Amino acid sequence: MAKINDTSTTDFILLGLFPEFQYASLLVYLILLVYLITLTGNSILIFLIWVDSHLHTPMYFFLSQLSIIDLFYISSLVPKMVINYSLGKRSISRIGCGVQMFFCRTLGMSECLILTLMAYDRYVAVCNPLRYPIIMSPRFCMHMVFGCWIGGSISSFIHTVYPMHFPICGSREIHHFFCEVPVLIKLSCEDTSVYQLVVVVTSIVLLVAPFSLITVSYTLIFLTVFRMNSVKGRKKTLATCSSHLTVVSLFFGPNIFIYMTFTSSHSGEQDQALSVFSNILTPMLNPLIYSLRNKEVVAALRKLMGKCVVS
Repeated sequence: MAKINDTSTTDFILLGLFPEFQYASLLVYLILLVYLITLTGNSILIFLIWVDSHLHTPMYFFLSQLSIIDLFYISSLVPKMVINYSLGKRSISRIGCGVQMFFCRTLGMSECLILTLMAYDRYVAVCNPLRYPIIMSPRFCMHMVFGCWIGGSISSFIHTVYPMHFPICGSREIHHFFCEVPVLIKLSCEDTSVYQLVVVVTSIVLLVAPFSLITVSYTLIFLTVFRMNSVKGRKKTLATCSSHLTVVSLFFGPNIFIYMTFTSSHSGEQDQALSVFSNILTPMLNPLIYSLRNKEVVAALRKLMGKCVVS
C-alpha cells in the first residue's frame, strides 16, 4: 500500500472498505463482480425500454431514469475504489473528493425524487385511470424528470461547496471508501454543529418529505385496490406496487439513517456497511426486482432473445 507521506498535503487519504478486514482482496473482487452485474442488468433494462414500444409508458420512462442513475452512481464509486486497491494508492485530491461528493449527492437526490414521481405515477394510474393519459403526458414526464435532475444538482452543489471550506487541521484520513459529507466534516477542527443541524433539517425536507408523499400515495392506492372487483387487476397492481415499495425501502432506509443520525456516535463500520448496501448492492438489485416480477419486462426480454436466436 502507498505510504501516506507520499501524497500531497492537501490530499485526503481514503482508508478503503473495512481496512481491518482480513480478506480485503476477496471483498474487492466481490464488489467488482457486483459492479459488472449492475452494469449488465441496468443496461439491458434501459435497452429493453428503449426498443420495445410496449414499454414506452411513463412508468417505464421513470424506471429507465432510475437505471441510468444507478449506473452513474455505482460507476462513480467502484472503479475508483478498485483502481486504488490495485495500485496500492489511497489518496484522493481535494478537487477529486469534491467532484465525487457532488456527483454522488446529485444522483442520490435525483433518485429520491424519481422514486417519488414513480409513486405519483402509480397513484394516478390506479386512482384516476381515466385522466391518466392527460395528467402523465410525455411533456409533463419530461419536465418532471428534468426538474429532478436540476433539483438534485442544486442541492448537491450547496452541500458540496460549503463543507469543502471547513478547515482540516489534523488527520486527513477518511474512514470510508469514498468522499461523503458526514464523514468529511468529522475531520474539521472547526465547530460544525450548526451545519450538522442544517444537514439534518435538509434531510427531513429532502428525504422524509418525499418518503411521506410515497407513503400517502400507496395508502390511497391500496385502499383503491382492495375495492377492485377484478382479482386479476388487483394482483397485477399489487405486483407492480410491491416492486416499487421494495426499491423505496432499500433506498430510503439506509439514507435516512445515515443523514439524520450522523451527529450521533455510530461506528465507521456501520457507515460503510450501510453505504455498501445502499450505494453498491441496491443498484444491482433494482433491475432484478423490477424485472423478475414484471411480466411486461420479461415478455420484452423473451421477444428480444427470440429475435437474436432467429438472427
